[in-house]
Amino acid sequence: MNGFGAREAEGGGFVMSRGRGKRDHSPFTETASPLVGSLPTTDHLSSPLVGMARSEDMFYGWVVTWSAFTVLAVTYGVQFSFGVFLPEIVEETGWSRTQLSIAISVYILVYGALSGLTGVITDRIGPRKVIFVGGLFLGAGYLLAALSRELWQFFLALGLVAAIGMSASFIPCAATVTRWFERDRGKALGLATSGGSFGGFLIPPIAGLLAGLLGWRHTYVVLAVSTSALLTVAAFLMLRDPAEKGLRPDGAAPDETEDAAGPETEWGYTRREATRMPEFWVTGAIFFFTWLAVFMPLVHLIPFTEDLGIGKTAAATMLSAVGMGGLAGRTLTGLISDRIGRLASLTIVLSIQALAFGIFATSSDFVVLFPTAAAFGFGYGGTTAMFPAIHADQFGEAHIGAIVGAVFAVAGSAGAFGPAIAGYIYDLTSSYRLAFVIGAGLNLVGLLFAGVLRLLRTRHTDAHAATAPTVFLITSVPTKMP
Repeated sequence: MNGFGAREAEGGGFVMSRGRGKRDHSPFTETASPLVGSLPTTDHLSSPLVGMARSEDMFYGWVVTWSAFTVLAVTYGVQFSFGVFLPEIVEETGWSRTQLSIAISVYILVYGALSGLTGVITDRIGPRKVIFVGGLFLGAGYLLAALSRELWQFFLALGLVAAIGMSASFIPCAATVTRWFERDRGKALGLATSGGSFGGFLIPPIAGLLAGLLGWRHTYVVLAVSTSALLTVAAFLMLRDPAEKGLRPDGAAPDETEDAAGPETEWGYTRREATRMPEFWVTGAIFFFTWLAVFMPLVHLIPFTEDLGIGKTAAATMLSAVGMGGLAGRTLTGLISDRIGRLASLTIVLSIQALAFGIFATSSDFVVLFPTAAAFGFGYGGTTAMFPAIHADQFGEAHIGAIVGAVFAVAGSAGAFGPAIAGYIYDLTSSYRLAFVIGAGLNLVGLLFAGVLRLLRTRHTDAHAATAPTVFLITSVPTKMP
């Protein structure tokens, strides 16, 4: 291809890119089809066994994906267990729900803000050391929380020490998995991020059982040790990118256009270049508004259900419903997005999440609330899976850690205010209903910005369509016939 690659964009235009055997580098098109002008073969099509490379051995990218799954299952599973401990902590310490909600909000704010830094560090040194050190901080934070006797100590343990550790989970994992895949990026990210939902399904009931037997303090000690140990093992298996093993994304064989230098160089905009594009800010706004509300039910769903007169055991299953829904949402949304596009998939899951908030605000029936919790988990999980994928498709993988870290530092940190707002509203009204109404409205705003992003992409695609014939003549002639 003489150093050029091309792909048919949405709406019929072609996107031209320069580089050794590189794929579509446009920041404005959905990635859901093979490259125009490439030579697709049946031996690298996806299979139900996810991730078999062209050789008989499993592509190492799937080892990285399952390692990321483990990291997120542990870290988010323990995080989501906070709601299980909340009533017992209030009863033992006398601290109010508002105070404890502020503590978890500080934790979310700090780990969200620090994710910008861990993203940059991951780009530079890889995920292994970042996740290992993060696991040590996270375990230390939970251990100190268990030992806290004063509120300020609890704030320091959770809001600073544990938050530092948590900042080394989602962004490093998402950035690393993104680098290992292109064709199956949605599927891989869906699988990896579903770890958070799996952990949310599995760990809170276990934590609740342990808390009933040991008390919340001793349970936090068990979780602290387990977290550090499991993250140490998972970190050891994480490699920055396929080039470290002489591979290419998706396990594809080297292009004939590649020379002796080895696997192709990553492409992508720098963080500074990305911030000059309107798409960066509009995409960030989508996640800012949806994540501003998302931690309201994740923190307050169990107390909300118990206040309705539903038993404690049944109330605890609500987080399991969120976890089950999230597991399905992340996995299925990732798979679907490889076919219908990231933005279309994101629009669907945001709509589901907005609807779930509306039902939380109006229903008191457990038979209705349980499937609603699962639907909320599906929407939240799908939105999370789309976050790194849509940014990587738009801005490339070379600096993906810095870019998604920068967005998460703002949009993810916004989630810190949701639990505090919900706790404050509860203290004023003795109800969470108004908080859930606000959550529904914030997701509708996110949907509005998704529409704006589609308009921006349509405008860009139309501009390319006008020059499509010229680009096709230059770029679409294959180097050899199949």
